[in-house]
Amino acid sequence: MNKLSTGVIHMCMKPVGIAQDYARYLTDSVRSRLADEPVCRIARARCMVLLAVLCIVGTTPATAAQEVKTTTSIDSLKLYAHSRIISYKQFQCFNKLITAESNWRVDAINPNGKHFGLGQMNNPKYQNLDGYRMIDWSLRYIKARHGSSCNAYAYWQKHGWH
Repeated sequence: MNKLSTGVIHMCMKPVGIAQDYARYLTDSVRSRLADEPVCRIARARCMVLLAVLCIVGTTPATAAQEVKTTTSIDSLKLYAHSRIISYKQFQCFNKLITAESNWRVDAINPNGKHFGLGQMNNPKYQNLDGYRMIDWSLRYIKARHGSSCNAYAYWQKHGWH
């Protein structure tokens, strides 16, 4: 039992640590505002208001967090690709190619359903890879078929595929 500054004995809870600060907020100057109402009821009402505010604030940025996660993963995929492609010019070509093919979406599927992922490869195994492995596969394919990312992008511009 704690004695409040108003002289009333507080029997609702025994505050500990950080909770003590909240308990003080919930019960400070209660008697001066609502003299006839019990302290526990006022504290509960304030707790409910605080809980409601936290629920609203806690759920509001959920979509923003998802956007940040998506943006961050695209940025990390680009950073990973750039770590594999040392030349900035070649990376820019690769970036343009992947942006044109899938807009850096790992789950991209072309309209006919035969090409998957970042590089739009026609291999069912490629569909189950994570974004980083898709980059590795795409780079190996580009090197084997076109020699460089800029050659692959030039081919894509001419033919619409690489």
